[in-house]
Amino acid sequence: MWYLGGAMTKAALATAGPVRVRRTQQERSAAMRLRLLDAAVDCLYELGYSGTTTIEVAARAGVSRGAQLHHFPTKEKLVTEAVRHVLAKRLDEFREAFANLPEGADKPGAAVDILWEKLSCKVFYAWLELVVAARTDAPLKEAVVEIAGQFLDQVQITARDYFAPQDDKLLSLEIAPAFAFAAMQGLALDRIVWPAEDGRLDRVLAALRGIATMAVRAHDSPRSTSSAPTPKAR
Repeated sequence: MWYLGGAMTKAALATAGPVRVRRTQQERSAAMRLRLLDAAVDCLYELGYSGTTTIEVAARAGVSRGAQLHHFPTKEKLVTEAVRHVLAKRLDEFREAFANLPEGADKPGAAVDILWEKLSCKVFYAWLELVVAARTDAPLKEAVVEIAGQFLDQVQITARDYFAPQDDKLLSLEIAPAFAFAAMQGLALDRIVWPAEDGRLDRVLAALRGIATMAVRAHDSPRSTSSAPTPKAR
C-alpha cells in the first residue's frame, strides 16, 4: 500500500501544472503601476489630453479607482509620468539599436533613422498632446519643461558617447540633438495633415540623414573613423 500511495503521489505530481509563484506586494504594485502608465499613453494617443480621464485610464488598466489614486493622485501626475517612463524606455532602445549597428554603417544617418523610428510612434503623439495642452496650463507646463530638459540631456549624453566632439558652433554636439528633436517634432505634426502618399516625409528624413553625415565627416577625427567605436566609460 505504501508503494501504491507513493506511486500515486508521484503520478499526481507529474500531471500537475507548473507551480505558481506568488508575487510579493511590491511586485504586484509595480506591475499595476506599469499598466496604468501604458494605459495613460494609449489614452493620450487615442483620445487626446482633453479626452483622457483618470477613470478611463483605470478602466483600461483593470485597476480600481482607489488603487489608481494611490499611485497617481492627479491626472497631471499620471500622464506626465507615463510619457516620462515611455520616452526613457525608447531612449534605451535607441542606445541598444545604435550599439548593434553593423561595421561600416553610416552611423550619423542611422542615428536619425533609429531616433525617428523610436519617437514617431504613439508615445511621440502622446508627448505632443502634453506639449500643446501645456501652453495654457501652467502646472502642466512646468512638468513638461522638466521632462523635455531631462530627455534632451540624455540624448546629448548618448551623442557624446558615440560621436567625437565637434568645434563647429553651428552644429555642435550640444545643438545637434536639439536640432534633430525639433525637426522630428515638426515632421510628426506634418504627418497628421500630409496625405498618406506624400513623399515629403521621406525626403525630409533623407535631408536630415545627409546633414548629420556631412556634419560628422566635415569634422572627422581618429575617434569617429575608427572601425569599432566604443562608448566612453561612464
